[in-house]
Amino acid sequence: MKNRIENVMKWLQAQDIDMCFVQSKENVFYLTHFYTDPHERLLGVFIFKEADPIMVCPNMEINQAKAAGWENEMIGYSDHEDPWELIKERVKLRYKHSLNKVAVEIDTISYSRVEKLKQLSNEDVQIVTAEDMLNQLRLIKDKSEIKILTEAAKLADYGVQIGVEALKSGVTEMDVLATIEYELKKKGIREMSFSTMVLFGEKSGDPHGNPGLTQLTDGDFVLFDLGVVLDGYCSDITRTFVYKQADEKQEEIYHTVLQSQLAALEASKPGTRIGDLDEIARKVITDAGYGDYFPHRLGHGLGINVHEYPSMSHINDNLLTEGMVYTIEPGIYIPSIGGVRIEDDVLITEDGYKTLTTFPKNLTVIK
Repeated sequence: MKNRIENVMKWLQAQDIDMCFVQSKENVFYLTHFYTDPHERLLGVFIFKEADPIMVCPNMEINQAKAAGWENEMIGYSDHEDPWELIKERVKLRYKHSLNKVAVEIDTISYSRVEKLKQLSNEDVQIVTAEDMLNQLRLIKDKSEIKILTEAAKLADYGVQIGVEALKSGVTEMDVLATIEYELKKKGIREMSFSTMVLFGEKSGDPHGNPGLTQLTDGDFVLFDLGVVLDGYCSDITRTFVYKQADEKQEEIYHTVLQSQLAALEASKPGTRIGDLDEIARKVITDAGYGDYFPHRLGHGLGINVHEYPSMSHINDNLLTEGMVYTIEPGIYIPSIGGVRIEDDVLITEDGYKTLTTFPKNLTVIK
């Protein structure tokens, strides 16, 4: 925690920025190890160029913040109080000079909160973005983060296994989904990293389809896309199966997607241009005649958010670096037939890669 805040302070000093206000629950967690959803209430950390940080936190959650390890000054407030009045007093004591430049998360902060920040010291204060800096800090995972992500991936594997075991003729998508999440909750998982997807038949042809009461029948594709939140970090896996019997077209589509994914994995190593992975995977699918049916990027970064840096798009010129964690998830989706997506969580190592999700991905026909 201390090192992460010190990294922000170094950035403030290098950029000659007086203060950074961090208020998204994900970045607050990254900097403090305290994770909560404050809803409309104000929760945030004020980090100064040359002074100790301050956390502002609803009184009802102060004990949890301290238990998470926060040892610096804290401003607590009750629902009937205006926290900005308390903040103004403390900031003046902490920072003797006028605030000329303040960094914020421009992608998430509200206009009203920016106005409150301006009123702390100087109406002419310059507001700049902290987004790129925070994203870069979170881009490379440390050993403790990798350990959690590895365990989260194992639980995602387990979720797929539960889903497979729940398949039987006539079962609905929601039946299977409920079984998966129930069994994961029994393992201590309180939250999924996104809305679990269980899609049968033609519905698997929608990359972000919505599970419902569709019943499983012979010859259906079965697509699972799920992940868990473990100690604040996300996992994300997709596996596709065929129920009872697979025809030649289904086999062709499946093997094309698998070869696409394996090709991108093979190219995953430090120094590789990120956009090249997308192009490598896409070429396999395009050469097989299915290019028009692969409508999304290859994948996305993974960590505190299920979608974070880096974006695994063909336009990304950044290079893979040891400690990056991301997904590789090519797919082919044909409305009249269904879809196949195969997704793994990938860690870049010193000389290559490691897949954190390990559920088998050879074509499996569920009997």
